[in-house]
Amino acid sequence: MENKTKAQTFVGFAIRARKCKIGTNAVATLKKANLVIVCHTASENTKAEADKLAKKFNCPIVETVSVRLEEITHKENAKVMAIADRQLSLAILNNSENDFNVRN
Repeated sequence: MENKTKAQTFVGFAIRARKCKIGTNAVATLKKANLVIVCHTASENTKAEADKLAKKFNCPIVETVSVRLEEITHKENAKVMAIADRQLSLAILNNSENDFNVRN
């Protein structure tokens, strides 16, 4: 059994509740998002695109620290993800000590 942190568990809840989109193009189709997550292995262009999406949605953006986003989401080559639920976004942010760094 793999050990998941609380923040990773809340990301899993968002996936199961279908309150998220994975992938830059999928995230861009959203009308509203409460949190954008970008993988630390993403290219600089992808990170810049994620920053633009966070500004579009006026929401915080976080970057993974050690675990790749595809390991958290179980989706191959996942680099950008958006959470569309306010409560889950707050839970991820409040429990993201060692998992995510807030990007400016």
